[in-house]
Amino acid sequence: MRLILLLALLISIAPAVHALDGGQWRLWRARFVDVQGRVIDNGQGGVSTSEGQGYGMLLAAAAGDAVSFERIWRWTRRHLAVRNDGLHAWRYHPLRGVEDDNAATDGDLLIAWALACAAERFGRAEYRTQAQALAVTIRRRLVVDSPSGPILKPGPRGFDRPEGPVVNLSYWVFPAFDALARIDPDPVWPALRASGLHLLRQARFGRWGLPPDWLQLGSILRPAAGWPARFGYDAMRIPLYLIWAGERDEELLAPFRNFWATYACTGRLPAWTDFEQDAVDAWGEFAGVRAIAKLLGLRLPGPEPTLDRLDYYPAVLVLLADLAVSKGPL
Repeated sequence: MRLILLLALLISIAPAVHALDGGQWRLWRARFVDVQGRVIDNGQGGVSTSEGQGYGMLLAAAAGDAVSFERIWRWTRRHLAVRNDGLHAWRYHPLRGVEDDNAATDGDLLIAWALACAAERFGRAEYRTQAQALAVTIRRRLVVDSPSGPILKPGPRGFDRPEGPVVNLSYWVFPAFDALARIDPDPVWPALRASGLHLLRQARFGRWGLPPDWLQLGSILRPAAGWPARFGYDAMRIPLYLIWAGERDEELLAPFRNFWATYACTGRLPAWTDFEQDAVDAWGEFAGVRAIAKLLGLRLPGPEPTLDRLDYYPAVLVLLADLAVSKGPL
C-alpha cells in the first residue's frame, strides 16, 4: 500500500514528458521545417533566422522529438555558425545563403535555452556543454552595463549611438534567464531579469502606455529613431515572455491587456499601434495576437484558428503560448 501511495505521489509531482501537444508539433514541423532542419518563415519570403531556428529547437525539445531537435540544431551549426565569436548569423536566404552575418541576441538566447532544455529532456551532456558555451558568449559579448543595470545589446554591431544604446525589450526572453543561470551560474542572469522589468515600467508610450519595438536609452527614454515609433510585431512577445516566466505583476501586464481589451469584442485584435496618432492596424485574423491576449485573460469571440491556415510567425506564437500555459520546457 505504501509503495502504491509513493508511486502515486511521484507521478503527481513528476513533470510531463511532453509539454507540447504532439499533433500540433507534427503539423508545425511539417509546414515549417524542411528535411535538413531549416525553419522556414513563409511570411518573409522563405528566409530562415537564428530566432526561428531557436524556436524550432525549443518546440522540438518540448515535444520530446530528439531526432528533429538534432536535425534543426545541425542545420543551425552548419549554416549560421559562420562568425568567429561563437554567435550565430541572424538571417539566411534559401538562394543567397547568409544575407546578414550580424547576430541577433534573441536568436542566440533561444538557441542556448533550447540546448539547455534538450540536455535535460534527452539526457545529452553535449547539449549542456554547448548551451553553457553559448550562454557565456552571450553575456561576454552582448551584455553591457547601463544606469538601469545590465542590458542586452540587440546584436554585436549597429546599436550604439552617441546619446545611448538602442535596445529591443522583446529580446529579454525572461523564461530563458533562469534556465541559463542553472548552467552558467553568473549573477548577470537575474540582473538582466531585473533590468528588463525596470525598463518595462519606464518605457510607456501612446494612449495605452506600451513599450516600443525599439527603445532608445539615454537621459530620456524614447522610441528609437530609424524604426517606426510603435508597439508592434516584436514587442507583442513581451507579455508572452512575462507570463511564461511567472511575472504576473498587474502593473506590467495591464497596458497589454487594456490595449487588446479595447478591441476584444470584435475578434480582430490589432497587431500594432502607432504612438504618434494612436492608430492601430491588424494583420488579418492575426492568431498570434489572439493566443497572447488569451494568456492575459481576455475572452475572444469566434472559432480558434488552426495551424494549417497560419503563416510561420503566428503559428509559432500559438505554440509558444501553449508552452507558456504549461510552463514547458522550463
